Amino acid sequence: MRRALFLIVTLVGLGAVNTPAYSIGCLSGGAAGALAGHMAGHGVLGAVGGCIAGHSWNKHQMRKQDLENRSAYETRRQSYDPNYRSPYTN
Repeated sequence: MRRALFLIVTLVGLGAVNTPAYSIGCLSGGAAGALAGHMAGHGVLGAVGGCIAGHSWNKHQMRKQDLENRSAYETRRQSYDPNYRSPYTN
């Protein structure tokens, strides 16, 4: 009972501290890492490593998507206004 309560409080705390997209990466990576770590006998260490890896992978995917959206916006904007200069480039 005590362990379940600790797990619930930890998950709610993670959700409250981080933005939803980042916590999703951490939780999914942590779950996968905990499973792999459990098989190797290091469940907590695997969960921490999985959380770090999942967070960084999710951040990478979000940056990639933002860059694609920015490129599409600039292309569309330049088709309407040939004199448009992007504020993101020098």
